[in-house]
Amino acid sequence: MRALRVLALSVALAAALPTMDAQAQRKPAGASELTGTVKIAWIDPLSGMMAPVGQNMIRSWQYIADMANKDKWAGDVKFEMVPFDGKLSPQESLTVLKQVIDQGIRYVVQGNGSSVAIALSDAINKHNERNPGKEIVFLNYAAVDPSLTNERCNFWHFRLDVNADMKMEALTAYMAKNKNIKKVYIINQDYSFGRAVDKAAAEYLARKRPDVQIVGREFHPLAQVRDFAPYVAKIKAAGADTIITGNWGSDLALMIKAAKDAGLTADFYTYYAGTTGVPTAMGAAGADHVKIVANWIAAGTPQSDPLVEGFKKKFNDDYYTEQTYAGIKMLSDGMKKAKSTDPVKVAFAMEGLKFQALNGEAEMRATDHQLQQDVFIGTWAKVDGKNPKFDQENTGYGWRVDERLPAYVAAQPTSCKMTRPAKP
Repeated sequence: MRALRVLALSVALAAALPTMDAQAQRKPAGASELTGTVKIAWIDPLSGMMAPVGQNMIRSWQYIADMANKDKWAGDVKFEMVPFDGKLSPQESLTVLKQVIDQGIRYVVQGNGSSVAIALSDAINKHNERNPGKEIVFLNYAAVDPSLTNERCNFWHFRLDVNADMKMEALTAYMAKNKNIKKVYIINQDYSFGRAVDKAAAEYLARKRPDVQIVGREFHPLAQVRDFAPYVAKIKAAGADTIITGNWGSDLALMIKAAKDAGLTADFYTYYAGTTGVPTAMGAAGADHVKIVANWIAAGTPQSDPLVEGFKKKFNDDYYTEQTYAGIKMLSDGMKKAKSTDPVKVAFAMEGLKFQALNGEAEMRATDHQLQQDVFIGTWAKVDGKNPKFDQENTGYGWRVDERLPAYVAAQPTSCKMTRPAKP
């Protein structure tokens, strides 16, 4: 009988142990879930003509993630960037997204190509509707087609850059004061972003400078043209004194090189003349002739100088995409606010969030998930150690800040009608 009683007691204790262990491991109510590793899938080109831009981008994300881990921006959470080659293709990027989902990665960043961003945003939205508990948050850091925060908006998409219309609002406000601008040629890549730039340039110029004549509106294939001499010849023949373009990467580098070779002296007003390869193509010939509108210019501040210098030292490359900083900072602050790394809780926490970016205080507008932030106008100029302080691609030239426009100047209304999930 005694043996039976001991056996019964042992069985009872064994049955109780899992419950006791579970109670010991259960976090107290309100405890933070800020721990562990958060993987972030980066989907952008690592092959093809735009690969150099993609390589700079993934370095930028990894560099900021390492900084955030070291300085504990999100407490004990560690960020890990996981790169995937989207090949600047919506179809390839959607195939990659399936791999991301299979690997259980819950955060995605992408920027190069609005056509890719539109496809990813739609696919992620549908995935989240069909798979509660496995939701993914999409941080868009450079795809600036306005539709993504208007008619195509959704709860899971957050844009870190100012969109194409916001950039054009700021750029044309600056251009309107230059009475030397008389004939404008608009040339862009033939996809959703390029067409958005073309539309905004024509409309905003007509509103602010109706005296300016638009002498050409041109589109060319994205990342396929290797010789821009024929396009430059048309610009010269039209008598343009000013060119507006949203081109980026090799498309802008090759166009500026062709303009230089042809002796074209017109001024370029650009969105992306700071992207990899373009500074080298411009060199001294671009000085005082090439302008840029951007959400940030490395202008020499106590906050950004060590970052720019450290990146150059580590990679012998230029840090020029502030959105990588803003993205990790917003994610970190959102996680701290939510006390969780759960994508649904973090997404709600990021709505309306104000945080300090490299360009000052930024706010993630809750109505459409479009980041509101200051906008800069710069001119390509010889580095003088002050303005510009930093050169690009070891050319001895960099971006002189001409004007800093407060966020409200570029702000645009939105037609977004967002459907939100149940708040946890």
